[in-house]
Amino acid sequence: MENTREINAKIAKNLIYYRKSAGLTQAELAEKINYSDKSVSKWESAGGVPDIYVLLELANLYGVSLDELVKADSPEEIPPLAEKAKGKNARLWIALLSSGLVWLVATCLFVILHIWQPNRAVWVVFLYAVLANAIVLTVYAGIWKYRMLSFLSVSTLIWVAITSLAVTLQLLLPEFGFGFLFLIGVPLQILEIIWTFFRSVFKRKK
Repeated sequence: MENTREINAKIAKNLIYYRKSAGLTQAELAEKINYSDKSVSKWESAGGVPDIYVLLELANLYGVSLDELVKADSPEEIPPLAEKAKGKNARLWIALLSSGLVWLVATCLFVILHIWQPNRAVWVVFLYAVLANAIVLTVYAGIWKYRMLSFLSVSTLIWVAITSLAVTLQLLLPEFGFGFLFLIGVPLQILEIIWTFFRSVFKRKK
């Protein structure tokens, strides 16, 4: 039966292999998972192992299963980089197809509404399509742990949601002005920036 040192060494070897296969330095990997490069170095030198949550995050990042990450006996037994690339390509296609579906539905709805109500401002449908697309990307960013995509999609979501609401109310009640609604976006955007910053700092201190 393997002792702790042997298990740590095996996991360390796999962690090094996958990191290098992904073309990442220890510092770049640390940035992606919000840990210090000292922690990454410790794991790869068999001085310890990541906790289960970090291992799951790494497995997700490399597009492999947790079992493949911690149990492969040698680099030759680890799935080739091509398999990992397929996982990333699959995510890209999922995001593109989902976004394409949103815009296809929006286009069909626009055509139907334009035929039914040709004098109405049915172009608003596309504004809501941007909103729906931002929601889809926000969900995927959360699942895949893509911090930059998450920040951009949430920021887009904030401002497009406000714009959609303001435009809709303006069309329904043209005698009123709704530009003040954009003031709501300022504190929301600031909160998003603060949340992203402190979440990164908190994870780096682990």
